[in-house]
Amino acid sequence: MEHFEASRQIPKLRARAHDLLTTRERQIILVLSEGVTNKEIGRRLKLAEGTVKVHLHNIYRKLGIANRTARAVLTRTKTPDAT
Repeated sequence: MEHFEASRQIPKLRARAHDLLTTRERQIILVLSEGVTNKEIGRRLKLAEGTVKVHLHNIYRKLGIANRTARAVLTRTKTPDAT
């Protein structure tokens, strides 16, 4: 039951997260969602790997998550259909 309650919060978190993140942070999340490494994110966005790590740290802090695995779960979790 607790899982379903948490799942209902996902759309609200996504909407709020979009408002919290900078344009660059949203770009990083987009590339991150492809499952690539920090080094590859840096290559694609023309950033140093260290800069990518700083951005990821800020993203995780803003979203209240611990790591990229939690970010993937947040992205992929769908809310149950209300019937």
